[in-house]
Amino acid sequence: MLNTTNSPWRSRIPRPTARTCFPSASYWVSRRRATAPSPACPTWAGRRGPSAGSRSRRRCSRRGARSTAGGNRSLHAYFLRSVAPEASVAYEVERLRDGASYAARQVAARQDGMTVLSLSASFKKPESALDHQPDMPGAPSPDDCEAPYEVMARERPERYAESVIPRAVDLRLVEADADELAARADGMSRRRCWLRAARPLPDEPLLHTAALAYLSDLTISPTAALPWEPHGARSSRRSRVMLASLDHAMWFHRPARADAWLLYAQHTTNLSDGRAMSRGELWSQDGQLVASVLQEALIRHRPAAT
Repeated sequence: MLNTTNSPWRSRIPRPTARTCFPSASYWVSRRRATAPSPACPTWAGRRGPSAGSRSRRRCSRRGARSTAGGNRSLHAYFLRSVAPEASVAYEVERLRDGASYAARQVAARQDGMTVLSLSASFKKPESALDHQPDMPGAPSPDDCEAPYEVMARERPERYAESVIPRAVDLRLVEADADELAARADGMSRRRCWLRAARPLPDEPLLHTAALAYLSDLTISPTAALPWEPHGARSSRRSRVMLASLDHAMWFHRPARADAWLLYAQHTTNLSDGRAMSRGELWSQDGQLVASVLQEALIRHRPAAT
């Protein structure tokens, strides 16, 4: 479904189920990233579903790839309400600007008449320019790191079977060094991990950008809870900490594949007023800084069970 007028675009997009080939990336295309501008299609979005979802995603990514403003430059999302996974979500996309080099979109996601997400996204045409970055943090190779989802599959197969993320994302946890352990003792957590899509993705840059955005959200808020909680896949008891993403900002610096290993260096910079602020950097294995992330999350201690 396309709309070539200036009015907002609306669609009904069901949330993927565990049977979706790669629910993480496909869900993110519609949930957390505004549509990219295209001369042939001023506003576009994908119709998501367990069966036809991947085909719609590929069609939309191709249209976005032909945009005069290029790929995604940045996004900022506010998560306003929880979403019922069994119900569809309507997405309204407003075209704010279509320039020669930059474009912008505003997205509102609604369910049952209530706004659940507000997102702003910027897109940019690539250009030759100065290129500089800091050195990549050190880390052992992914093959030498713990695979928590593999442990979950062996030790808690029932939980693994009912979880979508462990089958959509490949995760390796880097063992904490002395500096990271000291930071956790002070409440300002640091963590490194390797992650990637669990299955190969098509050669569509916008799809990989969408998948990167999803991957960036998986471990950054739990990083703030490390002084009190291990990684969820390691813990068999009820979590003592309540976490929920409040807003999520991301800047895409260089192209990267989401189905190749990425080092995610994360650290918490502030804990106050029931909120945690955390920063992250995504690095390719060849040392390229791919993206920077900033997220604020709700963090509260759960009351003791009675």
